Amino acid sequence: MDTSKRVLRVGLPSGSLQEPTFALFAKAGFLISGASRSYKPSVDDPELAIHLLRAQEISRYVEHGFLDCGLTGKDWIENNASDVARLCEMTFSKASSKPTRWVIAVPEDSDIRSVKDLEGKAIATEAVEMTRRYLSQHGVTATVEFSWGATEVKTPDLVDAIVDVTETGSSLRANKLRILETIMESSPQFIASHKAMADGWKKQKIEKLVLLLQGAHAARDKVGLKMNLPESQLTSLLETLPALRNPTVSHLAQGPQGAWVAVETIIDEKIVREIIPQLKALGAEGIIEYPLNKVVY
Repeated sequence: MDTSKRVLRVGLPSGSLQEPTFALFAKAGFLISGASRSYKPSVDDPELAIHLLRAQEISRYVEHGFLDCGLTGKDWIENNASDVARLCEMTFSKASSKPTRWVIAVPEDSDIRSVKDLEGKAIATEAVEMTRRYLSQHGVTATVEFSWGATEVKTPDLVDAIVDVTETGSSLRANKLRILETIMESSPQFIASHKAMADGWKKQKIEKLVLLLQGAHAARDKVGLKMNLPESQLTSLLETLPALRNPTVSHLAQGPQGAWVAVETIIDEKIVREIIPQLKALGAEGIIEYPLNKVVY
């Protein structure tokens, strides 16, 4: 078969995860365009076909072979009980780089204090199966109904409790709800169908895609830093600044004060503003900070 004409069908989440997912793909080297007009946006790789779907559906379409692979939340894979190959997990969301949480929440003045108190109660959630399994694990029987949205406003008039996803908890607090328990934490996972992983060409294409996405994800919130330094100060610099672990060090031509070295490393972007003044105080010169697209370990 002429593999140059083969196409990998990739499911990506629409909605809140769409923008950070597209940004991740862009850093990995794949430019996706036209998403505002179509659920099948174009991508600058003729061997990829992108399908935008709700994250809740992607694992089912991958499991049944309508998609070869895709990116969706661990929560929806668990809720759908999908039998798929899980290739990697990448923690990012619309608001932060932390996992989202599925929590049981009740009104602030509710007398419900533990999951056991939900016996016989009514609960609204979009993750019905995940909630039912959690209650069953704790020996609790309750009515779990599907929520089409605006779940936070359904207590106390319509249901006794909700199970909802949160990143910061601010929406729950704004609706005068308190978190009772956390059911699970969830991050996006790249998954593939077992059928696709049994196909030599698709498996190789998926593994290359995952490698690039992991490299782009590893570069998230990190920058490269390089500088010149008198060699006599190198030991002092590394002892003083443990953040500069495992740097690349190479010798330069003779400087005005003796032998100099070039030092290059990767660090968290959030500490650069603290590091650079310290580097300068230790005698570093020509300090350059630069962005990263990928870090492949």
